[in-house]
Amino acid sequence: QVQLVESGGGLVQPGGSLRLSCAASGSIASITAMGWYRQTSGKQRELVATITIYGETDYADSVKGRFTISRDNAKSTAYLQMNSLKPEETAIYYCNADIYKGYSAQYWGQGTQVTVSS
Repeated sequence: QVQLVESGGGLVQPGGSLRLSCAASGSIASITAMGWYRQTSGKQRELVATITIYGETDYADSVKGRFTISRDNAKSTAYLQMNSLKPEETAIYYCNADIYKGYSAQYWGQGTQVTVSS
């Protein structure tokens, strides 16, 4: 199993920046990729960004050029640097980890609230 703990959410003004962190523990050697998703009330959870163990990244079109996902393998931690935040990006942000141990599985953190408001 993998446990994920997010941190770094909070209140920020439009145009501001936040950095989210996701610390993984447990069977971290089985992690093949980590990612960030977000969800607002009444909407489906949507992909924000992902990064593989090889450092390959993927972003939602809406965040390209403003958000950066990174990973510190030594600390088993993934980060999401968010710049130029918009009010419509207010959401709960969830960390995700894909694992492979002869079978595939996904794990989720508890989520961290990001509020973009003046």
